[in-house]
Amino acid sequence: MGQEPRTLPPSPNWYCSRCSDAVPGGLFGFAARTSVFLVRVGPGADTIPGTPPFRVIGELVGHTEKVSGFTFCHHPGQYNLCATSSDDGTVKIWEVEAKTVVTEHALHQHTISALHWSPRVKDLIVSGDEKGVVFCYWLNRNDSQHLFIEPRTIFCLTCSPHHEDLVAIGYKDGIVVIIDISKKGEVMHRLRGHDDEIHSIAWCPLSGEDCLSINQEENSEEPEIPNGKVTAQTPVTKGCYLATGSKDQTIRIWSCSRGRGVMTLKLPFLKRRGGGVDPTVKERLWLTLHWPKDQPTQLVSSCFGGELLLWDLTQSWRRKYTLFSGSSEGQNHSRIVFNLCPLQTEEDKQLLLSISMDRDVKCWDMATLECCWTLPSLGGFAYSLAFSPVDTGCLAIGVGDGMIRVWNTLSIKNNYDVKNFWQGVKSKVTALCWHPTKEGCLAFGTDDGKVGLYDTYSNKPPQISSTYHKKTVYSLAWGPPVPAMALGEGDRPSLTLYSCGGEGIVLQHNPWKLSGEAFDINKLIRDTNSIKYKLPVHTEISWKADGKIMALGNEDGSIEIFKVPNLKLICTIQQHHKLVNTISWHHEHGSQPELSYLMASGSNNAVIYVHNLQTVIESNPESPVTITEPYRTLSGHTAKITSLAWSPHHDGRLVSASYDGTAQVWDTLQEEPLCNFRGHRGRLLCVAWSPLDPDCIYSGADDFCVYKWLTSMQEHSRPPQGKKSIELEKKRLSQPKPKPKKKKKPTLRVPVKQELCDGNEEESVKESLGPVENGVSDQETEEEAREPEPPCGVTSAVSKEPIICTPAALGFEKSKSTINNKVTLLKKDVPKEKPEALIKKRKARSMLPLSTSLDHRSKEELHQDCLVLATAKHSKGPSEDVSTDLEERFHLGLFTDRATLYRMIEVEGKSHLENGHPELFHQLMLWKGDLKGVLQTAAERGELTDNLVAMAPVAGYHVWVWAVEAFAKQLCFQDQYVKAASHLLSIHKVYEAVELLKSNHFYREAIAIAKARLRPEDPIIKDLYLSWGAILEKDGHYALAAKCYLGATSAYDAAKVLAKKGDAASLRTAAELASIVGENELSASLALRCAQELLLARNWVGAQEALQLHTSLKGQRLVFCLLELLSKHLEEKQLSEGKSSFSYNAWPADSEGSFVERVTAVWKSTFSLDSPEQYQAAFQQLQKIKYPSATSNTPSKQLLLHICHDLTLAVLSQEAGSWDAAVEGLLRAVIRSYDSGNFTIMQEVHSAFLPQGCDHLRGKLGDHQSPTTPAFKSLKAFFIYGRLYEFWWSLSGPCPESSVWVRAAHRSKTSTEQSLEVDRVSPEETDPKASQPEPSRTPELDVRLIEEGEQMQNACKELLSEKHADLQNAQRTVAEVQETLGEMIRQHQKSQLCKSTANGPDKNEPEQEGESLSHPQNQCKEEKNEPVSLPELTKRLTEANERIAKLPESIKTWPFPDVLECCLILLHVGSQCPSFVTQEMQQQAQELLQKYGNTKVYKRHYQTLYT
Repeated sequence: MGQEPRTLPPSPNWYCSRCSDAVPGGLFGFAARTSVFLVRVGPGADTIPGTPPFRVIGELVGHTEKVSGFTFCHHPGQYNLCATSSDDGTVKIWEVEAKTVVTEHALHQHTISALHWSPRVKDLIVSGDEKGVVFCYWLNRNDSQHLFIEPRTIFCLTCSPHHEDLVAIGYKDGIVVIIDISKKGEVMHRLRGHDDEIHSIAWCPLSGEDCLSINQEENSEEPEIPNGKVTAQTPVTKGCYLATGSKDQTIRIWSCSRGRGVMTLKLPFLKRRGGGVDPTVKERLWLTLHWPKDQPTQLVSSCFGGELLLWDLTQSWRRKYTLFSGSSEGQNHSRIVFNLCPLQTEEDKQLLLSISMDRDVKCWDMATLECCWTLPSLGGFAYSLAFSPVDTGCLAIGVGDGMIRVWNTLSIKNNYDVKNFWQGVKSKVTALCWHPTKEGCLAFGTDDGKVGLYDTYSNKPPQISSTYHKKTVYSLAWGPPVPAMALGEGDRPSLTLYSCGGEGIVLQHNPWKLSGEAFDINKLIRDTNSIKYKLPVHTEISWKADGKIMALGNEDGSIEIFKVPNLKLICTIQQHHKLVNTISWHHEHGSQPELSYLMASGSNNAVIYVHNLQTVIESNPESPVTITEPYRTLSGHTAKITSLAWSPHHDGRLVSASYDGTAQVWDTLQEEPLCNFRGHRGRLLCVAWSPLDPDCIYSGADDFCVYKWLTSMQEHSRPPQGKKSIELEKKRLSQPKPKPKKKKKPTLRVPVKQELCDGNEEESVKESLGPVENGVSDQETEEEAREPEPPCGVTSAVSKEPIICTPAALGFEKSKSTINNKVTLLKKDVPKEKPEALIKKRKARSMLPLSTSLDHRSKEELHQDCLVLATAKHSKGPSEDVSTDLEERFHLGLFTDRATLYRMIEVEGKSHLENGHPELFHQLMLWKGDLKGVLQTAAERGELTDNLVAMAPVAGYHVWVWAVEAFAKQLCFQDQYVKAASHLLSIHKVYEAVELLKSNHFYREAIAIAKARLRPEDPIIKDLYLSWGAILEKDGHYALAAKCYLGATSAYDAAKVLAKKGDAASLRTAAELASIVGENELSASLALRCAQELLLARNWVGAQEALQLHTSLKGQRLVFCLLELLSKHLEEKQLSEGKSSFSYNAWPADSEGSFVERVTAVWKSTFSLDSPEQYQAAFQQLQKIKYPSATSNTPSKQLLLHICHDLTLAVLSQEAGSWDAAVEGLLRAVIRSYDSGNFTIMQEVHSAFLPQGCDHLRGKLGDHQSPTTPAFKSLKAFFIYGRLYEFWWSLSGPCPESSVWVRAAHRSKTSTEQSLEVDRVSPEETDPKASQPEPSRTPELDVRLIEEGEQMQNACKELLSEKHADLQNAQRTVAEVQETLGEMIRQHQKSQLCKSTANGPDKNEPEQEGESLSHPQNQCKEEKNEPVSLPELTKRLTEANERIAKLPESIKTWPFPDVLECCLILLHVGSQCPSFVTQEMQQQAQELLQKYGNTKVYKRHYQTLYT
């Protein structure tokens, strides 16, 4: 490790045409923010052999804004001179060795944008600004020349190396001009070709135009010089080449002799870094050039992504270039390059230095085009420093530019071996902490509250904790997991990450599971120590090295010491009185074990305290101890302490960083200051002791620098004392001028977050001033802000830090203490206070201005006044002359009688009114005693005020009441209704005030007044509530409307309005409300609605809870219970619409018994139904509810509910022993599923409630003459109907199980079941099945099908009921006739409409009627093809109704399966398997079809089957 100091400097400034330069001998300088950093390159750098030969040797400090230009004097013997330009408006000339200003000028009135020291005239510095003004300044004679060539923005300028009077200037719009300064800036050439900003101008190093073979013969033909002057042999006549680089992506070579372009080079789109650049996308670009002196046929340029190209100019017809560092990937810049500077070292090595947006300065060997070395830089405050405890010498730096630097300080080959980490950071890095044992594991915290973990040995993005702090992360620490971390013992990490944020919370993050929620340790502290009061706001956390003790620093200055594992509070240190910024425990490997109990702390005041906690920790007190005396006190700093670090090499040696701009090393045991480092130009934010070198310390500050310095080389032993020391000098040097910030080169700029502290709320003001790269901007101002909380326990008054090269005064301005900040703010406020002070001192407006002015007239007039006054006072009687004089001189009323005075007051008052000062008129009237008149005048003019009304009682009660009423009216005209009401209240007009507010919709205020001032039973109050409630209800504010109705004691309306929204939560609340107020019927209906809403969402538990709200809904609870069990049953069989994700009620499930037994078991266990009386009562309750019959459009969930209602009645009847009602309920459920076309549900009802068929019910019903017998027959018919379909489908498949057939039915419903069952469409669609050969079946299956077929034959006889076929045929006939009649009426109306609109002949009408009736006729008389007349239709209808009337009531009471449909199915089965249907049954089916199948659909089916 080298024993020399090192500097990690700020980033070079961006978007400047020349802000870096170098001179032979190895001196290089670059502008960074408000200063210039100097770097010695080559043997003179005195670096350790084997390391890159360069060293940062100093800084030129003096500008107060961003340095925009830097140029050396390139004349031998004057290499120690250089010039800088800045946004502060000055150009300074420096002596480099002494680092002092030789002279300066502030000639420019606008932002300086270009600067160059003439290579031909050793004392000439040329500068240009944004408005196009050029100044030539001659140093030796302190003389200057003002030139205004073009009213355009200058981007760059370069003096000719061959002719002392020529200067080339490039403008923002792409124009290039060459001027002669000896001729007052006369334009020699105007070069047009570029169409965007000129970034760089380079003259060919050789004069003349012989070096390039570009159209050489053309060159010789040019005349020597246009004006034919004698100076024909000057360099101008020979000409010279000029190269320009522009944002338009081209390089142009110009001939000065011809004044035009001779070559254009288009930048190539290079494929690198994971993909090429799309030429159509406008890429960020800065095109800078360097024309090597010893290689005039070659030109170096930058490119899009940071690459450098060496162009070969000898072959102008083809684009030939060589890429720098082409062999080794990763050596190039990764962002655009701004400047290229050639440098010849002492050993005559030709180097090229480049500065780039990637914040690196690179040095290139022009012989090999390879990168020799890289100098990294910082684009923000250095907030945090941390040495890795595992990888010794590895220093992590948290920077405000959104990047983490990891600096391998032990690298032998490279003094600046720095890696950048920016992925996933996206904000200022304010805290860092390495894992104590895991290699490469680095925790970081950011300004926006993010906590993450980087693996510095991989290229992976960091892991980010899912729990963010609300404010800046102040500090991070690794410590043992406290018990509250919800982890199993097996997978608990040995160390967890603790973070402290600006909101005062400490979070514990699990590094193995950052996606999990972090734990707020305040919960554990509160529980363990039984703390009832509010916990302090935490600002710092630090663990003792042995992991047994944790210290928390707080905003109030206290420090709390906690003991693991439960964070028991053992000690509170009340020493600091301001926010604690930093706490540091002494290392464990001291010569004496008790040293490890030393804890140093620093706060927002300047004193450092060291406490020895050995006694407290070892005694482990039962109750917390309070310590108020420190072990050691370290005084000397003059501003807040931001960071502390113990030396790992010594006992009790501490280094501190402070806002006073210095770092101090202390011997704490002796309380002695040892050495003081003053190298920073800003406030120090962090400090770290080298783990290997006892003499070496690293510090970082808000000057964008990290310094490595040696304690043994410091001149001072203690911090500077007093306010008039270095701080004030630095402040003076660096104070920014209070002029508005000007945007410079605003192109390609994107908003970005500013550098930190707590002024984040104000930072957005300047966020548009800089380009972003890795979340970083280049142009912003660093200003002082208020003091509150420092990030990472550190910087508090630093708001708006610039992200890189800012034009603000950063440097020592930042060293100001908090008192200086306040002074600055006061200075800013003073100008604002002056106008206010002047207003206060200004004389008040005169009440009698006319009289006063008349008393300031000429002497003669005043003398005349005296004479008139004397005459008036001493005349014995009234005189007309005197009266006339007094009228003219009304101001004399002040000295005569009251009548004249009144006249004077009247004249003055009118004047006040005319001049718009009614308040002065009112005061004059008050003086006169005419208060009533004042009030009347003010009321008429609408100028009553609070003051006037307040004075009204002086004129009497009635005048006051009148004035208040008038003021209230005036306020109403001004829309100040509430204020008007308040004034009405003052005269006890409560009803009027309430009515006023009500009529203007101020209901809330009206109710408040009415409740406060009127009797509770006053009807006005109820009226207010009801009116407001109605409006709120109309606007959809139902909850507030309900409150109004409750206030009006109209609880029923309150419940109704709450239920209006219709969602489950509203309905439940409304039901509960109705229940509370005794509206039981309403409560029950709302609870049922709520349950039905929850049912739609499959929220079974919620539905049951809603039904529990009212006892009258117990029957509905049974229905919902059965529905839930049935839905669960269907879901298990995969028959429901889709598996429900909602949880079911935790009811005991007995899977052994039948479905009915399971239902009754749940009813018994959950609803305590176990006696016939209870079943009967529930039956009576449910029987009153009637649901409409189902259709094919009934929603499935509603259909299931209605079916389950019928099934519940059936089960209740069965359990109560009422089998008649049970059969009817079961039949109603089956009919519902049949009517809706849901064959699947029908079959499930059969399988669940009639698993053994219907035969067992016959015995329960008694004799055959029972009234329920028709219902039983109908139920049995539907059961057989379902079995018949299943049997038919089973013939086509290999599966014999009934349940499987049901699934098959469900799958093929559209093709078969719907066709025949719902629409009654004949088996045309099933014909393919009929014609298919029988599939191969196993013998067992055949045996089972034969048995099933025999059962079916016996059962199907009941389906072929002729009476039911007759009834169904008659009903079909009635329906067809009604449909035909309806069609006739529609056609007639249509023809009438056509006739009325067309007004044409009627001859088409019979044809239309004939056509219109052909459709129904086709349905009814297909063969005869005759039109149907109305009498015939009437006859058919009468016959059909008569047939229906003759049939017995038992046939008509209950629906029956379609007999003809069953006939068709049997005939299909017979055609497929003749053995399964007897000839007799087939004959019967055919007869029924022939007799009753006279409708078209059945005829077609029948003909299809037998043709």
